[in-house]
Amino acid sequence: MIVLEELSKSYGAIRAVHRLDLEVRPGEVFGFLGPNGAGKTTTIRMMAGLLQPSSGRVVVGGYDMAAQPEAAKRILGYVPDRPFLYERLSAIELLRFLAGIHRLPRDVARARALKLLGEFDLLGRAEDLVQSYSHGMKQRLAMCASLLHDPQVLVVDEPMVGLDPRGARFLKSLLRRICREQEKTVFLSTHSLEAAEELCDRLGIIHHGELVACGTLAELRQLSGSERARLEEVFFRVTAEEVEQGDGG
Repeated sequence: MIVLEELSKSYGAIRAVHRLDLEVRPGEVFGFLGPNGAGKTTTIRMMAGLLQPSSGRVVVGGYDMAAQPEAAKRILGYVPDRPFLYERLSAIELLRFLAGIHRLPRDVARARALKLLGEFDLLGRAEDLVQSYSHGMKQRLAMCASLLHDPQVLVVDEPMVGLDPRGARFLKSLLRRICREQEKTVFLSTHSLEAAEELCDRLGIIHHGELVACGTLAELRQLSGSERARLEEVFFRVTAEEVEQGDGG
């Protein structure tokens, strides 16, 4: 469903992502992990068509993001790490505005908006201005917005940041349901190793812009040399150089 081929991005002499090869299968939750500055958000912005690769390509649902951007974006929903929402609109007004951008018929747009607001426990606040929402409510509204056009692929960058335990639990349950019941493919970048271990079918670990490990948790455990290790232990072993540098600082 998502294919990254030799994907690279450099800023002058700084190599943010280097020759990244990755395939995400239809209907799976794929976790994308890495230390700060490893290249996760750069990779995701290239996947979403917001950043042009230095080389390589992104293919979403068979559509090349560079050659067929409209077709690729039509089947992709994207939730950035810091979603921008028009705070002087109400939630329902925001979704109505986005429906217009996606050229959804008015009756379809209204039905989907109300359904999503209900699923995300926001229906009772649909007429309230977004600026009155808590951080967790804004995160849920951003998810509503990304799903409004019924994409096949959902790319989510750091959805757990700033959420309290209740909000994080709700979001994990929601992502699981989206994948299992609606058969969507979810690409999830997160610093929450606990959430990744609980949610993801497979995991990829990026380090210094390169994919250093990829597979199921069992396969990553085998790679790290410990079949009973938790994901946190596996992560630190695979990115051992980062840990050593941190310990020395």
